[in-house]
Amino acid sequence: MKITIAQLDPTVGDIDGNLDKIVNTLMQYGNATDLICFPELFLVGYPPRDLLEKTWFIERVQNAIQKLVSISKDYPDVGILFGAPTPTEHKTGKGLYNSALLVYKGKILINQHKSLLPTYDVFDEARYFDPASEVDVVHFKDEILGISICEDAWNDPELWAKRIYTFDPIEVLAKKGATILINISASPFHVGKEEIRYRLIRNHARRYGIPFLFVNQVGGNDELVFDGRSMCVDKWGNPIECFKSFKEQVKTIDTNDKGIPDAYHPQDKIESIYEALILGIRDYMKKCNFSKAIVGLSGGIDSAVTCCLAKEAIGVENVLAISMPSPYSSKGSVEDARKLAKNLGIRFKVIPISSIYHSYVNTLKESLQIEGIDITLENIQARIRGNILMALSNKFGYLLLSTGNKSELAVGYCTLYGDMSGGLSVISDVPKTMVYELAHYINRRSEVIPKEIIEKPPSAELKPDQRDQDTLPPYEILDRILHYYIEEGYSMEEIIALGFESKTVEWVIRAVNKNEYKRRQAAPGLKVTTKAFGIGRRIPIAAKY
Repeated sequence: MKITIAQLDPTVGDIDGNLDKIVNTLMQYGNATDLICFPELFLVGYPPRDLLEKTWFIERVQNAIQKLVSISKDYPDVGILFGAPTPTEHKTGKGLYNSALLVYKGKILINQHKSLLPTYDVFDEARYFDPASEVDVVHFKDEILGISICEDAWNDPELWAKRIYTFDPIEVLAKKGATILINISASPFHVGKEEIRYRLIRNHARRYGIPFLFVNQVGGNDELVFDGRSMCVDKWGNPIECFKSFKEQVKTIDTNDKGIPDAYHPQDKIESIYEALILGIRDYMKKCNFSKAIVGLSGGIDSAVTCCLAKEAIGVENVLAISMPSPYSSKGSVEDARKLAKNLGIRFKVIPISSIYHSYVNTLKESLQIEGIDITLENIQARIRGNILMALSNKFGYLLLSTGNKSELAVGYCTLYGDMSGGLSVISDVPKTMVYELAHYINRRSEVIPKEIIEKPPSAELKPDQRDQDTLPPYEILDRILHYYIEEGYSMEEIIALGFESKTVEWVIRAVNKNEYKRRQAAPGLKVTTKAFGIGRRIPIAAKY
């Protein structure tokens, strides 16, 4: 059977726009394929969240489904498989299913609902949906299709230390005689996840001896980035086709083709993070109606990497970099920032803040009983910069990209309403050590980020001769402790048992815990690791633990 995989980028809530994407694909491929497959909840975009609780929204979805059913009559040779929320018609429960609908010749051949509703990390589907009451196959042309939705394919014992589901929809579909397995998905990116997906899909194909198609969403929606990486494997688990990462792609495959052993090659880790952040910036801005961005360019590594990502995402003409030297800024930092801006070809402006800072100090001297530079005066400098950047953002309609990394945000080494100001926190899920890896990747062909920026000791430059590691543990140690505590969920005792100094571990964990209030007020950040500070991490603020 010829099946067209439509790895496309929907906009959440844009039912008409997403329907147009389906129709345009149908017009282009409908006469040369048997079936066109779109991702999970494609008609509304994923994740639609509380839009699903709006009656008028679901009514619009139903109208769009009926419109597509009518349009399908004009394409009698092709089936259309797509995801949408559909009412359960039950008096109890949430009242909605997460559904996969197969439309053909003006009829809905099957409306298969999702069985496994994830409620971990960034997923909260049990808030909105009821699980399917049954799973069935559907006869289509000369094949028997076993259709599943995203998490339905993830109940594989290899993936879970403790399996969270007792039911395996893929096993049921295989036992009911499916000759082709199809999984429509909205599976968000984190580094290394595409390899997990490949093993999962390969395992299903090999276990049941059935070709498997995986159709994934691509694009950025708020904090989440979807990498696509759709694929089709033969009944031996060998890849027939692997789609590109982070790009829209539509391609027709033949499920009778034999795959090529060892044809799958995972994307390089840093390359995947780099492309994820670029797509995340581009889609966030496009879908929020921003065309230009502003970045505070300090001469440090974080703002340098953020600027480079912004330039790649939206173009040199759409990025404005601002240097705001204070009394404690080194001359080198301003010049390094200027050199980077020149290398990138972006606009660059210097707005000194020394006079503003001194006015603050003089005004507050008596009230704050100022004697020397303390953390309050350091934060005043950061807040002055934040105010200037936000003023430019307000005046010209630029999106302010904040530049703090995950290591800083974790331990609160950042200023609320200062350097945390912004509409999107680009690298807030990128640990400091990984920021350096991104910098080297950016410079892989030529020196874009000046070597002086990469080689200088990290410093906020808010007081004389300041260095990050006057306050923080070395980043190589800090990032490893943070990984075990935040992403792996280890306790203090378990981390110390790995060989880390107890005082350092205690300081890091205490800093992470007490700065939850700061992170709650941070701009949305793009998720690239297994556990980001955002919708997938729900820690109380007023708590003792």
